[in-house]
Amino acid sequence: MPPCSGRSIHTSSPIGPTGRSICSRSTPAVKPDDPHYPRTRLLALENTIGGRAVSRAFLAQALALSRRRGLATHLDGARLFNAAVALGTTAEALCAGFDSVSVCLSKGLGAPVGTLLFGSGEFIARATRVRKILGGGMRQVGVLAAAGLYAVEHNVDRLQIDHEHAARLARGLAGLGLPSEHHTNMVFVRVGEDAPGLGAHLQAHGVLVLPEPRMRLVTHLDVDAAGIDRAIAAFASSTGMRGRLSAT
Repeated sequence: MPPCSGRSIHTSSPIGPTGRSICSRSTPAVKPDDPHYPRTRLLALENTIGGRAVSRAFLAQALALSRRRGLATHLDGARLFNAAVALGTTAEALCAGFDSVSVCLSKGLGAPVGTLLFGSGEFIARATRVRKILGGGMRQVGVLAAAGLYAVEHNVDRLQIDHEHAARLARGLAGLGLPSEHHTNMVFVRVGEDAPGLGAHLQAHGVLVLPEPRMRLVTHLDVDAAGIDRAIAAFASSTGMRGRLSAT
């Protein structure tokens, strides 16, 4: 990003489970008015983050901090609708007060491709120009827009099903003795150092994963309850899991 935008990015550690650390984590990242440092211009937050839905109270705290420090604000809402469903609120409520918002139509909502960018008319005009400079313009994309429109109109309320499937998966993996963590439609499971071997075993049983010691498993509209059960069974049938269950 820096070569294209002339900007540098300072990332902060993910927020804690209670969402109470915005001031302590973000305030030190705001650089002083010193020629030795780049000027801090923007605070960008993501919702969800690691599957965790970030509450409106936390977002309001971040917006207040930004106003005090003269920062613009952006909400990366790649899974914004998952957050809204999990919190029992609306996407509009979670977006209120931000200068710009991006929303992904493929993550969770199931469209084949597409991200929406929201902001003032001036901001969108600048973004359109930058997109053109970077070669992002496309023609005849009505069919993609139609898919995105369908996703927004039909696939938001059903996200709760994905959350329930993720909870079911987490319970099943925990039953195998695997430390699991579940938030919205994401499950994080620790499988140990033989992740590549487990990944090959799962693939042979029709379950595709990125084989890492801490795996992220994401549910979506193409995964039904039967698929969750097959995934749990595939984990259970691996050599490592059989040994773990025998030991217990």
